[in-house]
Amino acid sequence: QVQLVESGGGLVQPGGSLRLSCAAYGSIATINTMGWYRQAPGKERDLVARINGDGSTSFADSVKGRFTISRDNAKKTVYLQMNSLKPEDAAIYYCNMLYSPNPYDRYLEVWGRGTLVTVSV
Repeated sequence: QVQLVESGGGLVQPGGSLRLSCAAYGSIATINTMGWYRQAPGKERDLVARINGDGSTSFADSVKGRFTISRDNAKKTVYLQMNSLKPEDAAIYYCNMLYSPNPYDRYLEVWGRGTLVTVSV
């Protein structure tokens, strides 16, 4: 069974920075896409940033220019660097991954439990 463990959330003032990490544990042969989603109270879970196996990335319009996403395939870890944080960035941030447990198996999806980001004075 594969598990994603997020870390790095916390309280930060507007304009501040945080770096989220998400490490994957378990039987993983290949990782395709790794990404971050967020969900604020009363809202749907939305994509924040995604990084594909070829290193290409995509971002929500609201975070472009402020957030960057990177991955370390050897460590099976994805990072989200969040700069110039705004109160509207406050949410629970969830890690997501598409992986295959064996080289020729179809990809499966797994979610982390989330890490809370609070942006407030």
